[in-house]
Amino acid sequence: MTHLKDPRKMYNTDPLPDQEQSTPAIQNKMIPQPDCGEKNYVGNQQLKGRKALITGGDSGIGRAAAIAYAREGADVAIQFFPGEEADAQQVKALIEKEGQKALLLPVDLRANQAATEIVNQTIEAFGALDILVLNAAQQIAQSSLQNLSIRQVEDTFKVNVISMYETLKAAEEYLKPGSAVIMTTSVQATDPSTHLMDYAATKAASSNLIVSMAQYFGEKGVRVNGVAPGPIWTPLQLDNGQLEGEIPAFGQSSLMGRPGQPVELAPVYVFLASDKASYVTSQIYGVTGGKPINL
Repeated sequence: MTHLKDPRKMYNTDPLPDQEQSTPAIQNKMIPQPDCGEKNYVGNQQLKGRKALITGGDSGIGRAAAIAYAREGADVAIQFFPGEEADAQQVKALIEKEGQKALLLPVDLRANQAATEIVNQTIEAFGALDILVLNAAQQIAQSSLQNLSIRQVEDTFKVNVISMYETLKAAEEYLKPGSAVIMTTSVQATDPSTHLMDYAATKAASSNLIVSMAQYFGEKGVRVNGVAPGPIWTPLQLDNGQLEGEIPAFGQSSLMGRPGQPVELAPVYVFLASDKASYVTSQIYGVTGGKPINL
């Protein structure tokens, strides 16, 4: 008997049913629902006593990180787009079930001073900030350059890049030696798709930001790293994140023959936040199903 598991078959391998949602997309309405570790992530107190803030923490990758952090012993604040309260309340219940504090922050990161406010509210509630996960993103597919409005470009950069700068500025005074910053970039940073022109450009910018902020914060004893997902099954894909009719093919061309699940990224976010990554900074970890991020 083998104890090995074929990674190609560990999660759903069937083509996804074609579907879409209006803004904002809600995870508990997806078919099938993503696996964020609700039932299968097991923690062992790697982050005991720490205080975390995760943007986009109500669903998808941010939700998987929030669940994992709570099960590793951290209190967790999650920012989410207003309208996603149903998903956020589920995460809050899961965090509190682990005996940890949860803070919900319904904030539109496109608004002035919004990113500063989520840091201030986290400090007020928790008294400290040890882990900062900059994960929130806007992704809206367009079939041509002419269909891509400048307003969309501006909003995508506000959420995906500018809010990162603002959050880091607001958090700097609270990030003490031993703290960790983790930014979610994407395989799109190095292999952009023409239907995601603005999104891909923001992810290239965030990848550059990871390296520059690691240099800046290095002398403060704060590590800065990134995670580059590939095709991961999250609500981002259903809120105009893919062109019409493309959902059934989502992730099917990866080397694993399937899309990834958010829980498959959780251990990377935990590692980068923990003392096990004490000599890791300025790095970007690809969780892409096989797509290279550095060639």
